[in-house]
This record gives sequence, C-alpha cells and structure tokens, in this order.
Amino acid sequence: MDVFQVHILAVDHSFYEGPCLSLTVPTSDGELGILARHSNMIAAVRPGTLRYQVPGQPLQTAAVSPGMVKVENNEVLVLVDSAERPEEIDTARAQREADEAREALLQKKSLQEHQLAQATLARALNRLRVKSSHRRNLD
Repeated sequence: MDVFQVHILAVDHSFYEGPCLSLTVPTSDGELGILARHSNMIAAVRPGTLRYQVPGQPLQTAAVSPGMVKVENNEVLVLVDSAERPEEIDTARAQREADEAREALLQKKSLQEHQLAQATLARALNRLRVKSSHRRNLD
C-alpha cells in the first residue's frame, strides 16, 4: 500500500507528522477515508474519532475536536482544536466536564453561552467514547 505524508496539528502541539497508509477523519458529511493520491479537497472536521495507520504499526486512534482537513498533492493537513490519544484521556475529568456542560445547558443563558456548553458537552462525550472504545479493544 502506498504512503502519503500527514500532519495532524492541534492548537497547542503537533500530534503526529509523518508517513501514513490510511486516514479516517470525522467530517460534517460523515467519515472521510483518505488513501495515497486522494483528490485535492478541504472539509470541516467535527468532534469524533480520527483513525490513522502508520506503516508497520497497528491502527492508531485519537479523539479530535472541530477543525479542518486539507488534502493537496498527496499531503494531508489536519488542523483541530485538540487531539488526544485514548491513553491520554482522563475519564474522571471528561465526565466532570460533561456533567458541568449538561448543567450549563439547563440554565437560562445567552445564546453564546448555550453554544459553548453544547460544544463542551460534545467534546467531553467524544473523549469518553474514544476512551471507552480503546479500553474495549484492549480487553
């Protein structure tokens, strides 16, 4: 299988940069699968599970938050607010964030605060889902 270069960048760090066999990104239109020589494109990334295959390694997963993906000339750039490996996710913290966001949604607040609470809840639930899925795969 042919490889392509991928750059997965979060706001505060470079998550992964290097060769890749396949990449699956959660987008607003569903999961987008990318292989070598994919056509050029840009898409919005939504919170979800990003999966990528590095040559000679098992499939890797990450919880990602909103951002964008650009494919151009056999190189892929993924820019997201955050990207976390399952083993980096603190389950208790993510659960607290989800509970606090649910509480914030129940309170009468401005539209901006409501949207922020919705985004926080989506991120926390995604982190919990990725961590849980990773734990099941280890069992």
